[in-house]
Amino acid sequence: MDPAAFGMAFEKVGLGRRYKSLADNEKKRAMSKNYDCIVLGVGGIGSAAMYYAASQGWRVLGLDRFPIGHARGSSHGQTRIIRQAYFEHPDYVPLLKSTYELWDDLEKITGQSLFQRTGLLQVGNPQSSIIQGVKASAEEHALTVREFDNATLQDNFPLFHFRDDDVGVLEENAGFLRVEECVSTFAQAALEMGAELVEGVTIEGWDQGAAGYEVTTSQGRFFGRRLIIAAGAWAHQLMPELDRELRVIAKHQHWFRIPDERTRLDKGCPIFFFETAEGYFYGFPDIDGNGTKICEHSGGTPVENALELNREIDPVDLERVQHFAHHSLNCPRGIHHDHRVCMYTMSPDEHFIVDRADDQVAFACGLSGHGFKFAPVLGKALVQLLEGSPRADMDFLKLKRFNDEP
Repeated sequence: MDPAAFGMAFEKVGLGRRYKSLADNEKKRAMSKNYDCIVLGVGGIGSAAMYYAASQGWRVLGLDRFPIGHARGSSHGQTRIIRQAYFEHPDYVPLLKSTYELWDDLEKITGQSLFQRTGLLQVGNPQSSIIQGVKASAEEHALTVREFDNATLQDNFPLFHFRDDDVGVLEENAGFLRVEECVSTFAQAALEMGAELVEGVTIEGWDQGAAGYEVTTSQGRFFGRRLIIAAGAWAHQLMPELDRELRVIAKHQHWFRIPDERTRLDKGCPIFFFETAEGYFYGFPDIDGNGTKICEHSGGTPVENALELNREIDPVDLERVQHFAHHSLNCPRGIHHDHRVCMYTMSPDEHFIVDRADDQVAFACGLSGHGFKFAPVLGKALVQLLEGSPRADMDFLKLKRFNDEP
């Protein structure tokens, strides 16, 4: 793929509009064609899976209810944090090392700027899960992080207000991903390799047939030798056996215009993640003049129907975020000016579920609000599962762990 030509295509058509559903006559041809692999859901993980499946020379079809880069699921809102010193569990670190390499490869291949290393400051008391977890992952996997006691925290990061027992860890190799651009880039790269995409199609179900799998949709039936299911908040509808393992919650993202240039990316403001007595809160610097993004990672409102998600501002959520910002930023109060809602699909232990339903059906779900950064390694891993060559370092994410519990 020629990065220069790829970049020109991006500039010409603009983000989110270079994809069009197949024309009616093309849809009819697609419905009569047997694909090597059909991807159900083309968000963060599904778009990456499309790309890596197409890279194998497979005939690939992606199906999604919404346009690529949409704001109706879990992969939108300008940015996502990417980090390696993973406080959730050290077993994620080998996957993160791989995903860093794959994001860099995608940038080189396409000429797109997707991953920016800005540094991530993580703050909590010395015994907090975030501080203990980051240090454990860094020690086990020889990652470089800088530790700060309470006094040196305040000296080095005057933008923030810290509590008397706060300490911090700075991971300079962390940063952010431009989330919508990442999805669109993977999908476009897959199309450049010959993959096909149908948007605006409701996936009603799938079943095994004589020659593979039949996917029933609002626009007819499609046939494939293999399936990859990456349907996010709709995963349990396509795999009812997962219903008891998954719950969906709504999460709010807020942007504030703060009259202090220290909050800007070009002035060196890092991403920040605080564990407080009230919950987990994180934020991004003002990246492009759109304001400082601040959100609560903990909590969340249950979602019964993802299609009927309430996208209005939750006053309680906004008040909690504003309270955190007021007590944790040494700067004038910001003016709230933008808001988005996304969904976390939670597993019982808040770790991903990545496995096979059978030899030719692979799925990823239950990413629990921390999965987007893994999109390339998970997308590639789903293809590897279908090839019969799973990654051994992903065994801890198999579905059977819930059945093994006493």
